[in-house]
Amino acid sequence: MPRLSGTSPRLIAVLALLAVALVVGGVALGLALTRHSGEGAESSDSGEESGTQLSRGQTFDQVRAGVRLIVSYDAASNTFTGTVENATSSLLDQVRIEIHLSNGVELGPTTPVDLAAGQTVPVTLPASAAPFQTWSAHAEVGASASGGGEHSAGGERSEGNEHSSGSESRK
Repeated sequence: MPRLSGTSPRLIAVLALLAVALVVGGVALGLALTRHSGEGAESSDSGEESGTQLSRGQTFDQVRAGVRLIVSYDAASNTFTGTVENATSSLLDQVRIEIHLSNGVELGPTTPVDLAAGQTVPVTLPASAAPFQTWSAHAEVGASASGGGEHSAGGERSEGNEHSSGSESRK
């Protein structure tokens, strides 16, 4: 390694450690950005798959991709309820909600709905009969990337297919 005139070995060591930290940090960031790249992954650019795991008693309240989703679990009715709101000043097409349970069950997606600017609609998704400890939620906006295959009908995921039967009610 060439020695720079007037540069102390200690400064060079600190700069080398800083360079290593930047490389390691960059690799970690790259891994975090691609953690959903497997089969069935959702893009975070479209407001999907937040990755936030909540306990059964917590409330999800987040704005992503112009959609404010507020959802909580009601143990007495074994149902997730809340609202979805268009937080933008323009129309959002085909907004739908999914909830992922720690037991591997995916609830939804709900039936897609177009939301006018500022419009809020109720969301209700019955939970799985199988016990779960944590859950996550996300909104999807726009046409499904699968062209209607994976998310063409609302329902719970089962072993054999992604979504089986409808499970949303709107008021």
